Amino acid sequence: MTNALFDLPLTTLAGEPTTLKPWLGKVLLIVNTASKCGLTPQYEGLVSLYNHYRDRGLVVLGFPANDFKGQEPGTDAEIATFCSTTFGVDFPMFSKIAVTGSDKHPLYKALIAEKPEARTVPGTNFRAALVGYGITPTEPPEVLWNFEKFLIGRDGTVIDRFSPDTTPEAEIVVEAVEKAL
Repeated sequence: MTNALFDLPLTTLAGEPTTLKPWLGKVLLIVNTASKCGLTPQYEGLVSLYNHYRDRGLVVLGFPANDFKGQEPGTDAEIATFCSTTFGVDFPMFSKIAVTGSDKHPLYKALIAEKPEARTVPGTNFRAALVGYGITPTEPPEVLWNFEKFLIGRDGTVIDRFSPDTTPEAEIVVEAVEKAL
């Protein structure tokens, strides 16, 4: 990711216009989130990771998306309430965006272009699991599902990408975060 991407217009969950500029020089973990997904409990791990590493420069950034089976149907206000009351989310959250398809937000276009393949915990296959549930997954390099994670270095480089079923506390995530810090 180039520093130009830090100029892309975004909107916070509270409706305020912003960009990624406030987090220039930080390590970012960008995650597309959903409130009605089987992976939604990952919010707990994201909050824990953020609280553990934020003093060292990690910022988790949540981007709600309703791209996968309508699992983020709420308004921004409803999402904010859900995240804060259910999981105590205190990391920055943004207004709902598209992370796949023709309406994909420019941020996600750039993230995917920089890191077209997601890593996963060895021995797991989330794509096969989706098929097992009768869901036709997106094709690579598209975001596969809710809670896919992109790790951005302090210099704005996309360092890593993790599959949706790779939890925030997974060793491959923690190791990558520690190395980036």
